[in-house]
Amino acid sequence: MKTIIYTHPYAGSFNHEILNRLTNGFSKNDEEYEIIDPYADNFDPTFTEKELALYSEGKTDDELVRRYQRKIAVSNELIFIFPIWWQNMPGMLKGFFDKVMLNNFAYNEDDGWKGLLTYIKKVTVITTSTVTKSYLEEECGDPIRQIFINRTLADIGISPQNVNWIHFGEVNVTTDEKREQFLNEIPDLYAKK
Repeated sequence: MKTIIYTHPYAGSFNHEILNRLTNGFSKNDEEYEIIDPYADNFDPTFTEKELALYSEGKTDDELVRRYQRKIAVSNELIFIFPIWWQNMPGMLKGFFDKVMLNNFAYNEDDGWKGLLTYIKKVTVITTSTVTKSYLEEECGDPIRQIFINRTLADIGISPQNVNWIHFGEVNVTTDEKREQFLNEIPDLYAKK
């Protein structure tokens, strides 16, 4: 089962069209998938005092968190679609990780740190930004690969070798033709890893 974690607030965005193209392809091929859309669900990415107290125990009182965990628990593949803002993931996605990837669900630290999502065998990260991938890698310290892929995902048990990062840069200044070309290539880019 594929689970798509889509974090963009605007249904008219380029990110949303990427989501549409992927899901249309999955539906045509009778591939099962679920979508987690924290914005559409009005997910609150911030902790309350009570939630933070439960967090230290690996627990939550947020039904959305439990629903998201159930979807991830039956998945063997994750697909992240998000814009890069200020050289990093949106706050909504950061808050999603803070609240959903809990102790005894995504990791365990009883006997040293151990990621528990080792059953996730494929991850595709699709990002968009006003800057190119090379700019992010060379000028910004490669935050998506170094922090998100090599640390955050690795810390929850997902091997960086199982992650494919696809990026569409200069989204704000490119042509409609280049956008359409990228959208048409998404199925092939996705299938590469």
